Amino acid sequence: IQITFHHTVAHFPCRRKHFGINFLICRRGFFCFLFFFPSSESMVLEATIVCVDNSEWMRNGDFAPSRMDAQTDAVNLLCSAKLQQNPENRVGLLSTAGKSARILVTSTEDVGAIFTCLHNMEPDGKSDFVAAVQRAQLALKHRQNQNQRQRIVVFVGSPVEANEEILRQLAKKLKKNGIAVDIVNFGEQVENAPKLEAFIEEVNSADNSHIISVAAGQQMLSDVLLGSPIIHEGAGMQGNEHDGGDGSFVDPTIDPELAMALRLSMEEEMRRQERESVATAGNSTTVEGQSSGINETQVSGPGVQPLGGAATNWDADLYEEEQGESMQVDREDDELARAIALSKQSNAAHESVADDDDDEEMRLALQLSMMDQQGTGGEEVAATLQEPENETKKEEKESQDKQDP
Repeated sequence: IQITFHHTVAHFPCRRKHFGINFLICRRGFFCFLFFFPSSESMVLEATIVCVDNSEWMRNGDFAPSRMDAQTDAVNLLCSAKLQQNPENRVGLLSTAGKSARILVTSTEDVGAIFTCLHNMEPDGKSDFVAAVQRAQLALKHRQNQNQRQRIVVFVGSPVEANEEILRQLAKKLKKNGIAVDIVNFGEQVENAPKLEAFIEEVNSADNSHIISVAAGQQMLSDVLLGSPIIHEGAGMQGNEHDGGDGSFVDPTIDPELAMALRLSMEEEMRRQERESVATAGNSTTVEGQSSGINETQVSGPGVQPLGGAATNWDADLYEEEQGESMQVDREDDELARAIALSKQSNAAHESVADDDDDEEMRLALQLSMMDQQGTGGEEVAATLQEPENETKKEEKESQDKQDP
């Protein structure tokens, strides 16, 4: 007798939850026997209230571009993840600051309504952690589907004013009602950490509550939340079983486009951080090189004298270039000075010649006027006027005789 066994697992959607069924096929000859039994893997049905901190502390810019914007991105990511984990999941939104804690969006599956409410939210007043958690507990008590598990996710970006004893009493009440609590502590994480850790320790039951503290400037709030158990809790997986290690909570077989977009976004963020680290390392190297060059080389007067050896080629080239520029400027200044001096000399010569001619003509004019008044000597004056011309003619004749022997 030959018996063959075949074992497989199939998943079917159901109204209440997403469950799996194991098939065991036994074949004996021409007969086949099919056995069904449920799979242990199941997806959690959950109702979540997200408490958003909208106090005045959220205006701080230690998380780029501000605490409020960083929190908005993280809440968007959280709500999308919760609604994708199960079609029957519901998410609500609650503000912790203002005149009092109030429900902004009741439990819904409409992500657009949550996004719109988040982007219209403005910082106002102080945050009341205890009142917000109590109001969220009341909202979960009146949820439509009583089969849903209850969870509260609180974003804390401002100081918690309640003391540790009040927080412990509140935690015991939540634990008694079967409510899990997750806390995202950022901004004032150092001051709030002891109180919130004591609160989570008291409310935790079978590791269903978590707290993550995010320091300013280390990572984006949404990136830290993406790899935390707050997202992956209740999804039937730990870490990144769906995608093989890229840190995404989305199953590529269900929504490949969203998984691809998340992976590309994370890769781009990693490349940006690498570029910033390389640029920072390059700037530090440049500053160290310049300081070492200044320490090793001393510039004094027209020459460069090394302190501990020969001057570097870079210093020599720089000095030669500066010397060449200074010599060229000196030559241009000298040529300009000579041109100005020659111009002044020529102007002075022309002025002196013109002055001599004017003086001679004035002298002769005075002589003629005096002779006219006396009535004598007109011929002598004319001869006197012709004497320079006769002398000039004699000199020209003598020069011609010398040239023609």
